[in-house]
Amino acid sequence: MNDNTVVGRRGLLRTAVAGAALLPVAGVGAGAAVGASAGVAAAAETDEPAPTGGETVYRWLGNSGWRIEGNGKTVLFDPYITRYPTNDFDPKTKLAVAPDLIDQHIGKPDLVLVSHCHWDHFNDVPYIAKHHGVQVVGTATACHLLRAMGVKPEQLIVVKGGEYLDFGGFTVQVVASLHSRNAKHQFWVPGTLTGPPATAPRTIGDLPEGDTLAFQVRLGDGPSALLTGAADFSEQHYAGLKPDIAMLSAETNAHSVHRYVPRLLKALDHPRTVIPVHWDSFETPLTEPAVHDTGMDLDGLINQTRELSPQTRLIRPEHLTPLRLRA
Repeated sequence: MNDNTVVGRRGLLRTAVAGAALLPVAGVGAGAAVGASAGVAAAAETDEPAPTGGETVYRWLGNSGWRIEGNGKTVLFDPYITRYPTNDFDPKTKLAVAPDLIDQHIGKPDLVLVSHCHWDHFNDVPYIAKHHGVQVVGTATACHLLRAMGVKPEQLIVVKGGEYLDFGGFTVQVVASLHSRNAKHQFWVPGTLTGPPATAPRTIGDLPEGDTLAFQVRLGDGPSALLTGAADFSEQHYAGLKPDIAMLSAETNAHSVHRYVPRLLKALDHPRTVIPVHWDSFETPLTEPAVHDTGMDLDGLINQTRELSPQTRLIRPEHLTPLRLRA
């Protein structure tokens, strides 16, 4: 198998990649592909050994979400685990959380990172912050919403982009980013908040975007991973990041962002490993295999990366299945 093979769920926990480049993935089996059957049950988290030195374990929480573990630390990014139907994104849909399901899949988080405030990225964050006492890093809008939803001010870290934060055992680079757009060059519930709303949000339409961030995270001596929550960006903000792993959001079939993939790969200096995200139907339960949302151009991201960055290894994640990566 060459290093730009797209890896699916089958074989993720089996033999190691022979001759893999700088970021070998434990357990990648030959012959897996984007279209591979995903009928294998997710790996049992209780059976997974803790990461060893220089190793980081990434569990995809669907959409753009990740649970990241290494160097004795756990970081969550855009953890949306509850995943409920919204009747085609009806803004009047009531917010809901599934505490038992959330607690089952987040481990013991040391920090939560939020890219933006749309419900499919933000929905479960207030519960996690309040019930696990963990700090949250996000925009001013994210922190205003969290205040209104009962999270203590001392748990909130307001950022804008450009910050390089050291949390002792892991670092977080905050990157100003942009939200993807539809065929009309618009997006769902734009806007920012200048203070906490008078009443706590109750519907998905009460959660505006509030600006968008990306984060580059490194746990101990593990690989650096760029985490994105939407399919747009600014070259000047991504320049110089050079992540070992790039979790890149698939764009919509509208293709309203000019040359998204070519510009993105060039700005990131052609990452050694790319993992496509934000391509699954995020109303499918997280405990079920990922279902491709056909409105998201997963194939375009894969094919353009293969063509423009042939040295890059592509890995298609599966819900909750661990990826063990080294720097």
